[in-house]
Amino acid sequence: MGLWEALAARGQPLEVMRLVDDTGRLIRAPEAVFRAPEIGIGTFGSNITNRDITEVLDARAAAEPKLTRILGAVTDVRTRETGIDLTLDDGRTIAAAVAVAADGRRSKLREAAGIEVSTWSYPQSALVLNMRHTAEHNDVSTEFHTRSGPFVLVPLPGKRTSIVLVEKPEVAERLNAMNDADLAIELERRSHSILGRIEIESERQLWPLSGMTAKRVAAKRVFLVGETAHVFPPIGAQGLNLSARDVAALGEVLARARREGRDLGSAGTMDAYERARRIDVETRTRGVDMADRLLLSDALPAQVVRSLGFWAINRFAPLRHLVMREGLMPSFAAPRMMRGLKVG
Repeated sequence: MGLWEALAARGQPLEVMRLVDDTGRLIRAPEAVFRAPEIGIGTFGSNITNRDITEVLDARAAAEPKLTRILGAVTDVRTRETGIDLTLDDGRTIAAAVAVAADGRRSKLREAAGIEVSTWSYPQSALVLNMRHTAEHNDVSTEFHTRSGPFVLVPLPGKRTSIVLVEKPEVAERLNAMNDADLAIELERRSHSILGRIEIESERQLWPLSGMTAKRVAAKRVFLVGETAHVFPPIGAQGLNLSARDVAALGEVLARARREGRDLGSAGTMDAYERARRIDVETRTRGVDMADRLLLSDALPAQVVRSLGFWAINRFAPLRHLVMREGLMPSFAAPRMMRGLKVG
């Protein structure tokens, strides 16, 4: 479909990632710097706004002759032994062999499949927006670790940056209530002026932080992808990439089932998807959760663990390279499609 070419044209390559301990605690972790050329790649990837991703996907889907687009909201879901029926808000009914639940953390499809979830919350909220600035970002993403959570600067094309500022809920609400000029001054202070003078560019979004994992990723002919299956805080740029691996793995599982003449919604097909995704989802979710809780902890042992971890990453190149490679793509659960290999 030529998706990547269209998306990359709107994206900003990311070459360097910096992790900076800005907690001001007694024991501070050393700065960790990850450079893509160290592991033989030009960039870690591209940063693309949600709006651009949505526009490109929408345009390509509309132009794809093999894809039928049905606009409408699902109001009722009925699972059967041999298929699944979806009722839309205009009264139409769609019968399918399987359904992919990509309808978010409050998924109707997941509920219809009887898949239970584990949920938890954090004493944090995330303020998200885009901004312009006077200094170059030089393809560098900087993640300041503060006592209240990460403050992430993600480079966009030109002298523009997307930020995710995680704070205590009451502080995040106070920041969100500021006018653009005052908020820009506060963001410049928190970023230590590394991007120069700042100007707010976009609307703001404020999200209470929470976590969620589905007990299964497939049941009753329903396959879960994205935030229907897993939710965690915005640490380490893992969420969207994990969701992309869901889609790639599901595509491979369904293609294999069709090639072998098996029912797409059979127990064997659903179990295959479960095996393909369970380890990746669990390790990423637990890893991000642990990183966030370590950052929030004022306990001296937690500070020591964080500091030793950052020191080891800086000191030992093989460990640093392993962290970079695994952060990009898990070696144990990487779908063939995302390794540039043909499916089947």
